[in-house]
Amino acid sequence: MATDQAQAALTRPPLTLPDGESIAADPPFAHWRLVTDGDVLWAIIDKQGASANTLSKGVLEDLDRLLDIAAKRAPKALVIRSGKQSGFIAGAEIGEFVGQTDEAAIRAMIDSGLAVFDKLAHFPAPTIALIHGFCLGGGLELALCCRYRIATDDARLGFPEVMLGLHPGLAGTWRSLAVMKPIDAMTAMLTGKTLIARKAKSQGLVDAVTEERHFAEAVRWAIRGDVKKADAKGPIGRAMNFSPLRGIIAARMERETAAKARRDHYPAPFALIDLWKAHGDDASALRPAETRSFAHLLTGETSQNLVRCFFLREKLKGYAKGATHDMTHVHVIGAGVMGGDIAAWAALRGFRVTLEDREMKFIAPAIGRAGELFQRRLYTPKDRQSAFDRLMPDVEGSGLARADLVIEVVPENPDIKHQVYARAEKAMKKDAILASNTSSIELEDLAKGLKRPERFCGIHFFNPVAQMPLVEMVTHEGLDDKVASRALSFIDALDKLPLPVKSAPGFLVNRALTPYMMEAFLAFAEGIKPEVIDATMEAFGMPMGPIELADQVGLDVGLHVAHVLKAEVKDRALPDVPSWFEDLVKRGSLGKKSGKGVYVWKDGKPQKAEGEARPDKALEDRLVLSLLNAMADCMAAGLVEDADAADAAMIFGTGFAPFRGGPLNYARKVGIATVVERLEALEKAHGPRFAPSKGWKTLGA
Repeated sequence: MATDQAQAALTRPPLTLPDGESIAADPPFAHWRLVTDGDVLWAIIDKQGASANTLSKGVLEDLDRLLDIAAKRAPKALVIRSGKQSGFIAGAEIGEFVGQTDEAAIRAMIDSGLAVFDKLAHFPAPTIALIHGFCLGGGLELALCCRYRIATDDARLGFPEVMLGLHPGLAGTWRSLAVMKPIDAMTAMLTGKTLIARKAKSQGLVDAVTEERHFAEAVRWAIRGDVKKADAKGPIGRAMNFSPLRGIIAARMERETAAKARRDHYPAPFALIDLWKAHGDDASALRPAETRSFAHLLTGETSQNLVRCFFLREKLKGYAKGATHDMTHVHVIGAGVMGGDIAAWAALRGFRVTLEDREMKFIAPAIGRAGELFQRRLYTPKDRQSAFDRLMPDVEGSGLARADLVIEVVPENPDIKHQVYARAEKAMKKDAILASNTSSIELEDLAKGLKRPERFCGIHFFNPVAQMPLVEMVTHEGLDDKVASRALSFIDALDKLPLPVKSAPGFLVNRALTPYMMEAFLAFAEGIKPEVIDATMEAFGMPMGPIELADQVGLDVGLHVAHVLKAEVKDRALPDVPSWFEDLVKRGSLGKKSGKGVYVWKDGKPQKAEGEARPDKALEDRLVLSLLNAMADCMAAGLVEDADAADAAMIFGTGFAPFRGGPLNYARKVGIATVVERLEALEKAHGPRFAPSKGWKTLGA
């Protein structure tokens, strides 16, 4: 949600900050301003050199001195708020934790921060946190130290630490349990999901919700005692913190968590449950236990890799940094699953969209799915209606003449695409961009015959569009740099992660993923049950197995990509497509979208045989090493900037086990020499498709 809040900040009125006298400090505060407004002091956090506030060592040191100065002034109240349009505080400064391996040193860092938080919690006058935008992680833990928390409607509060392989570490566990029902507090910490302000109020995190222009008045309400403290716990909530009920609830939480993640892959949520189970009724014991647990998790491989994933995400965002797109109107040609969902997502993100197909009957299902998306993602009927108003069916293709960007999403057939391009170029504005969502065809082939090839690029989304954050921005030698920059900025505006990738068969993600998928298909042809194949990779850490993934994406799409790569890839002996795969597609068994593929699908889920999900370690080697070897091929071909970009692509484009930090990072951890040795053994057993890539030499073999 931070991206949404940052965008909203662009149109937010000026912040309601006091214009009183600033209090000087010696040395001056780098990240705070202390302002006196009558008999009220305002502590305004405005982190130096940053667009968003985070809690760094310097920020906390400033706050420590500020609280001492403020206490000597004996104010009626101390108000804490942000000076950033983007929000309150986004959390701790993650960079300060990178590479930490000494648990004792980490505990000392945490104790230092807790001492500052304790000073705020025991401040001699009422303390009031005024929250707008995001208030996450350490920012929420700081707000919980205040007597009152008052938020705007657009505020979003949460504990996202689990996304980094951690749980709250600055007293967030016991302070949240002090104001929330245990189930609500634990759910917030276990899922990392953000809460809108009014829901946060109903759960006890916020005491009042008001408009930002009323903040100054709300401060007076709080000083007078007119703000009623939230009491969301109630007698039932308090009872849940005590044994034996706490033990029963904790056991259920552990079962539900285990159904989504394995303890050995993602230990943080289990550690949090263990903390509550052991100390939920004793804050004095929970506090040091939280610190010890946090320090232990932070030094673990899972957290280090998930922190790596955070910075990989930032790397991808950086490709659009400083770029602008100036686009308002997007025209999508092709209302199938991908085209319709791309159009819906663009409308959700504020673009005016025209969606074209031959007849209204082809567009209608896409509009229906858009309604479901808007219902899930937008909070008010007004917002949902506005999104609908921006999404316009366009059988005649009249939107072509008005669009700033035209995205082609028609079948993977060059002849069909060329026909679309010829018609589109005649109608398009001269400064508009033409883009293809092709998943496998080289752009040089598609650009043949274009009048303006310099304005043509690839914008390749992944299925399902609403869930997959990566978008490949495919370049070719004739692409205008300004067009590439605008395309990257557009992807960023969609709240997606842009990856510049060179044109090549399958680009990066499908080029790396296809040998892995094909190896799974060969295993199925050998008689290995699909449930075993999927269970093997789920045990490795994939969000879903390759057979289920193929069914979800569409067997016809996978078949086409496999054929393209088989024909076009010259540096790898790819296997022939199994006959059973061809036969399924010919019969129309395309996977989830047709209700049947390898699996039968009911209510959006594959029907798997019970008792068949037994992981196979030997099969894991075949599958994982197929993918790693293809990644090395991609690096040898120079398809992306570096190995970090390649790892980011596979994590955010395929869901590759995030706790492993990416396939090439995993290869380095295993040892590249070991990977090559295992590939050579597989080559002897299964043939030349496992021949070690030349790319391993550049990666350190």
